Amino acid sequence: MADEDLWRMLHQTSEMPYGIGQVAALEQLLRRADAADDRHLAFAVRSQGISTYIYGGEPAKSFVVFAWCLAEFDKDPQPYHQRYAQHLLWHFKHMVNGMLSFPEVPLDRTHAVLDDMERRYREGGHSLQAVYKYRYRVADHLGDREQAEEWYRKWLTTPRDQLSDCAGCDPTTQVNHLSRTGRHDEAVALAEPVLSGRLSCTEQPQGILTALLPAYLHSGRRDEARNAHREAYRRHRGSIADLWDVSEHIEFCTLTGNDARALEIVERHLDWLDRAPSPGAAMHFAASAAAALRQVDDQTLTVHRRAFGERPAAEVTLGALAAELTETATALAVRFDARNGNSNQSEGIARRLAVTPVGDHLPLSASLRRRAVSPGPRPALDGVDTSAAGSAPAGDAKVPAPRRSAEFVVPAEVDTEELLDLAEQRWAAHDRAGLRTVLAAFDERFGTVELTPRQHARRLELRAAELIDVNDVAGSLTANRVAMAAYEELPDLTRAQVVASRIGVLLDEGDGPSEEGFALVSAAAEFLDVHGDDRQRSAAFDRLAVALGNRERWTEALAASERAAAATTDRFLSARIALHRVRILEHLDDQEEFLPGVERARVLAREAGADDMIVASALAYAGAADDPVEAVAACDEAMSHATEPSFLAVRVARARALVAARRADDAVEDYTEAVALCVERGEAGDAYLRWELANAYRLAGRLGEAAEVAEEAVAGLDRLGHQADADAARHLLAGIYQGLGEIDAALTLLYRLAENLDGPDNLPHRAQVFEDAGDILYQADRDAAAGQKFAAAASAYQLAGQHLDELRARRREASAYLWAAETASALRAVETTDRLAGELTAGAADEPPVIYEVSLAAETAARVLAADDREDEALDRLAGVAHRLRSVEAFGEAAQVEILTGELLLRQGRPAEAEPVLREVLGGLPTGSRPTAQAAWLLARALDELGRSAEATDLRKQHDLDHDH
Repeated sequence: MADEDLWRMLHQTSEMPYGIGQVAALEQLLRRADAADDRHLAFAVRSQGISTYIYGGEPAKSFVVFAWCLAEFDKDPQPYHQRYAQHLLWHFKHMVNGMLSFPEVPLDRTHAVLDDMERRYREGGHSLQAVYKYRYRVADHLGDREQAEEWYRKWLTTPRDQLSDCAGCDPTTQVNHLSRTGRHDEAVALAEPVLSGRLSCTEQPQGILTALLPAYLHSGRRDEARNAHREAYRRHRGSIADLWDVSEHIEFCTLTGNDARALEIVERHLDWLDRAPSPGAAMHFAASAAAALRQVDDQTLTVHRRAFGERPAAEVTLGALAAELTETATALAVRFDARNGNSNQSEGIARRLAVTPVGDHLPLSASLRRRAVSPGPRPALDGVDTSAAGSAPAGDAKVPAPRRSAEFVVPAEVDTEELLDLAEQRWAAHDRAGLRTVLAAFDERFGTVELTPRQHARRLELRAAELIDVNDVAGSLTANRVAMAAYEELPDLTRAQVVASRIGVLLDEGDGPSEEGFALVSAAAEFLDVHGDDRQRSAAFDRLAVALGNRERWTEALAASERAAAATTDRFLSARIALHRVRILEHLDDQEEFLPGVERARVLAREAGADDMIVASALAYAGAADDPVEAVAACDEAMSHATEPSFLAVRVARARALVAARRADDAVEDYTEAVALCVERGEAGDAYLRWELANAYRLAGRLGEAAEVAEEAVAGLDRLGHQADADAARHLLAGIYQGLGEIDAALTLLYRLAENLDGPDNLPHRAQVFEDAGDILYQADRDAAAGQKFAAAASAYQLAGQHLDELRARRREASAYLWAAETASALRAVETTDRLAGELTAGAADEPPVIYEVSLAAETAARVLAADDREDEALDRLAGVAHRLRSVEAFGEAAQVEILTGELLLRQGRPAEAEPVLREVLGGLPTGSRPTAQAAWLLARALDELGRSAEATDLRKQHDLDHDH
């Protein structure tokens, strides 16, 4: 392999995320560099390897490559070595820090490295600030408080320089020191300006946020503690190098009474203990994990432990695992103490093993409020059941409280028949609580009285309604069948057919459309049309309309619904029929009748005064309204009438309406309450609601909480086995990670998505995922890797037959390789864009999307050709491009093309031709924009070359540009 290819591999390896993949790639490259006997490359690879091993979770290997580089540097200094001199001096700090975490490294060796570090810093004229910091770290590790305070003072009073730790890492160590000495308010005050600034170090901001956990907690800043844990742990959880930090988060969960979350973290990272980055990290993780496991009440619960070495995979009880981890932690502490000559590490681990909850419980979830409620019924998320089968009963009030129906008072002096009439009235009025109250009074007063056959049949019919109220469908079916038989025996065939119609609905809406159920509903409607009164006839045709709708026979359903509406003036039944008609019109896609139908249902529901129907009609209106503000208002009305069965549906509908109305921050509250209700009721739908909640957090700009909730949604959807939805949630999560600047986490998700989308039907989605990954890499200036992903996207678009998308991906590939200085790869991509542009232009030259993409491909080709010193060809490519872009109203892109044209003309020494081009584009750009500054600077340069320096100076002043802009 040519040296040039090996150097390119080194560059590509440096762009990879830290981890086992980068370690493997670097070690492969190191073998090739040694085989090629290229000393410069071998030195560069090992120099990069120091960071690769440290942040990849294998710091012990960094000792070896650092020692090799240092010896090579001292033995035979070469000019290229000077590029790495400061790099080596910087890594002395990592060596000292790492050595403290390995008890097999003698203290004398650590002190010797510190002394060598101090000598080299002095000889190079560098500040000793970093040296004093790491002497403090050694003293602190040994528990020498007096020495630690002395070195701490020297560290803080010595001026910083370019070899000092970053503006996040220095304060992190200070925060740890202040917290350990009980100065928690000082720790928080020190960190505040750091967190408000920009932190770009690999270890930040998660490092300082983790250090702040005890300071926040002990100073009463509970919200800050919760948020710090969320953000920092999310960043730590993907890096085995951060195992020690993970142990701090386990301890935080134990201290705050979150034993379930602590157990979750222990189980997630347990296998990291087998390949811990250092004995120090293993010791602290084992101690924190053991303490956390002991807080779980049931010690017979198990966690899964993966196989390692000769140990097989197994389910381990919490009690046994806690004992094993305690032994691991204490044994490691003894090894450190033997090395250090004191008991400081054992004392510290003993304290960590003894950690228990302190103070009030601190809820940590961003998606679930702690609410003291009892389990309730389980309505569907789509809305309220308004069919003849009834709905679930109202439960106890919650906070925010659902509406409670007014308590119905049963008259004292009523006989058996009157009480049964009263119960039927409450039932017909959708007053579930009133129905229960009347029937309870009936059973109390007449439960031991022998009823007439008709009274017995009526009580059985009402018993069926009671059972539906508690979701006992099977019991209700049995009661209805017995009631129907009782009516037939009287005989009262009309009432028997009313009950038969209800049986048909129950059968039809059980496990799917039922032939027996439909036959009963149809026969009842036919019979009651002739023999029933207006209300019975109307209710029968309403049930028939529902049954026909269940079979998607919507036209027939509408006809049945219209017959039902024409047959009654009963306000409650009219409202119910109107609601069912809305569903039919929606499926018929009858836009002309749908909205008026929804509004009529709302009016009738209000007139009836039935809370469940007011809620259902308001939600239907909210779903149909074009104006999100009106939708929110309708949901507010529904909320004011919601009872416990409908409360979940209302919360979800209002949350969605608030998001549509661009009030995502307000939607968060509703979504959070909806998730809480779902979890309390044991419903699987909480994973989907978390997905929506994560998006609401994202839209509200609360990305940290969005990430946490999206992670929960992905895990929940995976548990349900809903891969397509889980992958869609991963796509959302990847975008959130990108917004948080967690580039590698975003890429990891996208790469997994690409693996999942491996079927031919998924090619467009797979292509989009690769393009998204390429975009993230491009924005992060990892251009060579971006080019590879854009190429993969283009290949997938090609296989999917989406050639316009393929052109876009190919021109982005060319642009990425251009910025990566891989001109040959960029030129190959341009050859492909030329072919694609020609094919698209031949088939659809006048279509705006084709004009746009072909024009941008021409601009990219021009930039690539210019980088290859082919300015004439580049200018030819740009001819007419700006005009075509303006024809599709792409004015900003057109301006960029003209700026590039002016720049190329200047590079060719043609300022007179460049001037009018740049003047024209400058006149059409807004003042203060970046393209305006570009055009003004290029025009000033053209004027200078034309000998008109005064004009050039005036132009620079006008646009506030310096000469070298």
